[in-house]
Amino acid sequence: MAIKVRFFASLREQTGISRKQIAADGLETVSDLWLAVTEAPLDETTLVAVNKTYVGPDYQITDGDEVAFFPPITGG
Repeated sequence: MAIKVRFFASLREQTGISRKQIAADGLETVSDLWLAVTEAPLDETTLVAVNKTYVGPDYQITDGDEVAFFPPITGG
């Protein structure tokens, strides 16, 4: 199973990854994917989109998905 992963803004800076395609065999959820790529638990404030639709951390990923991670959005 191949998944496209994208990191934006400060998450891109923290991980050093802008975009990456990974073999996600054995990974089931967005949280599993995050842990496999970053080796840290997914922060509950991180926004996640799968195929351009916002989802929760337990969303089931499938072959060919594009998963994007965004830092929390603030304004002011």
